Amino acid sequence: MHHKFYRIFTAISCAILLSGCGAYFNQPITIESARIGEDTEVTKTLRDFPSPKDPVVVGVYKFRDQTGQYKPTEAGSTFSTAVTQGATTILIKALEDSKWFVPIERENLSNLLNERNIIRSTRKEYRKNKNPNEPQLPPLLYAGIILEGGIVSYDSNIITGGLGARYFGVGGSTQYRQDRITIYLRAVSTSSGKILKTVYISKTILSQALDANFFRYVRFKKLLEAETGFTKNEPAQMAVSEAIEKAVESLIVEGIEDKLWAVNAEPKEIDALVEKYNEEKEEAQNTALYDRYFKERRSKASVFIKGGTALMSGDLNKPEYTYATEIGARWYFNPYLNVNASAHKFELTNQNSFSQGFNAFELNTELSLLPFEKLSPFMYGGIGVVNNDDFETTLFKLQYGVGIEYLISDKVGVSVNAVHNLVLSDELDGVVQGKRDDQYFNFSLGVNWYFGSSKMKTDRKNRQQEKKKNQELHKLKKRNRSVRKNTIKNNQ
Repeated sequence: MHHKFYRIFTAISCAILLSGCGAYFNQPITIESARIGEDTEVTKTLRDFPSPKDPVVVGVYKFRDQTGQYKPTEAGSTFSTAVTQGATTILIKALEDSKWFVPIERENLSNLLNERNIIRSTRKEYRKNKNPNEPQLPPLLYAGIILEGGIVSYDSNIITGGLGARYFGVGGSTQYRQDRITIYLRAVSTSSGKILKTVYISKTILSQALDANFFRYVRFKKLLEAETGFTKNEPAQMAVSEAIEKAVESLIVEGIEDKLWAVNAEPKEIDALVEKYNEEKEEAQNTALYDRYFKERRSKASVFIKGGTALMSGDLNKPEYTYATEIGARWYFNPYLNVNASAHKFELTNQNSFSQGFNAFELNTELSLLPFEKLSPFMYGGIGVVNNDDFETTLFKLQYGVGIEYLISDKVGVSVNAVHNLVLSDELDGVVQGKRDDQYFNFSLGVNWYFGSSKMKTDRKNRQQEKKKNQELHKLKKRNRSVRKNTIKNNQ
């Protein structure tokens, strides 16, 4: 008996720990040596950027933690800060990795000036006694741009939750918590004091806990108890590093777009870089706090095919599930509302008393409840006609249904739905009795193919074309002004 429960416990434990098997099966059991720090996902992007024509000399006096928060604990808080106090160093490292900036020492400028004074004093004494031709100490570099900003927010527990189940002493659970860090970075011109560009980046920090346990009496006075699990916390320092590196990336690309600095690359490569960034920026602007992506995911037109079962509900007993297929097309008026038309082929059967093939044609209006999500419930209703295979009988019907669709990609979605068909006649099964008209149900699984671009993509393309036209028009006007000036000079 206890072997059976042990197998159950093992299966449940494996299922719960499957998503985190990397952390579970690589538990630290030995002392590890020092290693070079890990890169984030953005580090490689920074290093692969095309090189600038002239790197920009920048100074970073202090990229501070402006949250003033302490690390939260179950007992309240500690005197340990919620985020790293070394954000300035992280920012300087990101600037170096990009190769776009030449950072100069400003955080501990007093130490640098003191050391230079010591060098001058030492050289002065040395020149007086031995070598009067000793060269002067070279001047310090000065920054054309100062980078300011800081970590402005650390929000704890913006999402918490979990899931668990237990049955006869065998159970498991999972818990998670998500925090959020926000930074601002701005570039300031040292010659004019003008703020050239400001970027805003946020990054979530995930903590997870998974566990499975077994507690059961397998025999009289024999108790079997076992548990396993792990907890995984995303390092806050890595989250800060990734957010700062993303801010540097945004600063570079937006500076290229606004012609604050020049890039040593072909125009096509520059346009592709800026376009990709703008797509990401537009996606971010349409994403709400909890990763809800508010964009029109579905294009205007789609076709679909479905397969499933049909079930008769008429005057005869013992209905049986039979096959049903459907093909149709859909047109969206807006993200929430569409109209669709479809053709059906199905069979209705009552055991040993009725079996007949049918065809149906429907016109429906459909409402999507969460059109901006990948997973969206929907409901629909409409009118239609149903014929037998010989098209000898034509009956009108009404139908309504509910379902749910999941988008695998921008072009393909899968759906499941259930439909209740109300035939406006009692002759569908060939038996007329009682007061209720015949009915039947459809249960199906379908695939939807979407064609064309969504409204958002079309609008973005139109905006890009309009921007390009405005740039060309601006160049033409500038060229015309130059020609007029030259003409006036020649006439004079």
